[in-house]
Amino acid sequence: MRDVLVKLEALGESICVQLENGELPFIDIPSRTTSNIIYDKAEGRFVLGEARTRRTTSNVKHLRAFTQTVWMAYMAKRLIEEGKSTTLRDLYYMAESYGVKFKDQQESDSIIADLEALLGVPREQLRIFPEERATVYGDLTIKYNVQGYEKTTLNLTASPDGVAIGPALAGAEFQNCGAERVIMVESGGMFTRLIEERAHEKFKALLIHTAGQAPRLARQFAYRLRRELGLPVYVFTDGDPWGAHIAMVVISGSANAAHVDSIVIPDAKWIGVLPTDIEEYKLPFEKFNEKDWKRLHDLMADPRYQSPFWREQLKRFEEEGRKSEQQALSIHGLSYVTEKYLPEKFA
Repeated sequence: MRDVLVKLEALGESICVQLENGELPFIDIPSRTTSNIIYDKAEGRFVLGEARTRRTTSNVKHLRAFTQTVWMAYMAKRLIEEGKSTTLRDLYYMAESYGVKFKDQQESDSIIADLEALLGVPREQLRIFPEERATVYGDLTIKYNVQGYEKTTLNLTASPDGVAIGPALAGAEFQNCGAERVIMVESGGMFTRLIEERAHEKFKALLIHTAGQAPRLARQFAYRLRRELGLPVYVFTDGDPWGAHIAMVVISGSANAAHVDSIVIPDAKWIGVLPTDIEEYKLPFEKFNEKDWKRLHDLMADPRYQSPFWREQLKRFEEEGRKSEQQALSIHGLSYVTEKYLPEKFA
């Protein structure tokens, strides 16, 4: 964390120097506007362009955002120095006691994203986390490195419900790993089914329940598993445009987090439920509703979906207008997903 503290201290020192020189202090922040978010084909992800936005105390309209940004940096420095963490929601309410006003949590979250872009550091390294939690299950032993738990180890098969991917687990040291792949699963029902069917043993897999769109901590954890342990990552979702997007956010990130690169896994694979699976595996389906069609057309215009594989999947959705959930595989039996579907996908 020392490198993060250095960046925060450098920010504070730059403001002090400006004041000592008789200048009205300012900070230049990489712009997160749509016009400055660029899809980098080589990296397979959104990145920020070169444009920057200046917040200066010489402009009364900038004073509010300038103060909020400096206060947020101050709080991040305290959290790191004191070895504590907080949530996005806590920070929003905490600001009140310091006399720093946010009109709503969305404004507070936006300032945190600005600070990430300014420092080039994800909020998780600033000890700021969201409320939502994903869970993980499988043969990996981790060693905590948070204060008071430095000698504590845990195998991630400890609970049949999975282990929550909180800040301590996401940053833990990896020790013994018996897994050879990671399967990120959208629904809780399928996650439980895979545990019951001993999928972690059959496929030597770490199972991650994303609970819909994968939280950043889950994506960061999967990124570490890929980078540090070399485990391939597979994404298993419902067969609809929403499931496709859940997979794509794991693979290529999102425009909202274009300033963060430590949560993108370009070689992760979407293994289903694919639109072609609905026919091939004779799955029950529903017709697209209005929201599904709108989501599909949004994806078709998105630069992340222009490879031959993704164009083919979206075209199939468009031609057939059908969707099917992961649980639809159970029509062939409760063990079908581990006895036939996933083995064929991995083959």
